[in-house]
Amino acid sequence: MLLELTRWLQQLDDLFGLFAYLTFRGILSALTALALSLWWGPAMIRKLAQYKGGQPIRQDGPQTHFSKAGTPTMGGALILTTVLASVLLWGDLRNRYVWLVLVVMLAFGAIGWYDDWIKIVRRDPNGLKSRWKYLLQSLFGLAAGLFLYFTADPTVPAATTFFVPLLKQVAIPLGVFFVVVAYFWIVGFSNAVNLTDGLDGLAIMPTVLVACALGVFAYASGNAVFSTYLQIPQIPGAGELVIICAAIAGAGLGFLWFNTYPAMVFMGDIGALALGAVLGTIAVIVRQELVLVIMGGVFVVETLSVMIQVASFKLTGKRVFRMAPIHHHFELKGWPEPRVIVRFWIISVVLVLVGLATLKVR
Repeated sequence: MLLELTRWLQQLDDLFGLFAYLTFRGILSALTALALSLWWGPAMIRKLAQYKGGQPIRQDGPQTHFSKAGTPTMGGALILTTVLASVLLWGDLRNRYVWLVLVVMLAFGAIGWYDDWIKIVRRDPNGLKSRWKYLLQSLFGLAAGLFLYFTADPTVPAATTFFVPLLKQVAIPLGVFFVVVAYFWIVGFSNAVNLTDGLDGLAIMPTVLVACALGVFAYASGNAVFSTYLQIPQIPGAGELVIICAAIAGAGLGFLWFNTYPAMVFMGDIGALALGAVLGTIAVIVRQELVLVIMGGVFVVETLSVMIQVASFKLTGKRVFRMAPIHHHFELKGWPEPRVIVRFWIISVVLVLVGLATLKVR
């Protein structure tokens, strides 16, 4: 929106040409989302508190969580609204990737909103039935994959090719199986972030870190010089995703201001499902699916811990962890909640740095 205005103003003064630079608009996007989050946050929290319902607390969970009963949830709406506003202001609205990611964010956010609404308004702690939630996620995930596949430029085969980090000469043309890969990454990371969102600030900081790193990959992939030098897929137009990644980083830090321990508001499914789907979508667009698995290792381990726990209990009747997802396991071992959170953050920093290192390692 503002980008179009600055393009017109550039005819009057070359100074406005500064807004053509992705890096400058990325900084503005992050600062705008951060400022809007801090501005709108208190009012949104008060509004959510009026529902007199908070995130349901598991009765079999750590006893320290019982004090959180009544804390407003659905705070992810703050993240989505500030990201949307920031991207509409500073993004190139002629870019199809920008619109795809925004639609995915809003679609998965709507699923999460309905799930949270059932928990709060209908006082049903189970929320939307799992089969319906997964069906809706699958529909939107497949739709995103099909859109990318059918709109892919035939002159850019990298757009539907599977790449392996470190082994940059390994390129596997996926053909129609690209849709399958896109589906699993979008839906998979949507649920992975949702499972991780169980402690104050635990999910949002890794999301911010991974979004920043994906922004680096998007910038490099969209630049012919950098992508050639780094030997990564060149995806024309992908650079504009920097604006979305920056907005997520700014909005996420703004939300963390209110979500840090002890949390004033919880993200809820509206935020977790949407942010996970966005990370998966961006990774698919820039062809860095395996790098996302590395950088989002905390999300992956949290998901695997649930899968292992369920499989073990069904097959042997025994549990591998004291409780799943795994962050609850450490709580039940006696770790204070802030210690679990910060240590998972530290692990995320390390994993993101490892993921970024694959840019140079050949």
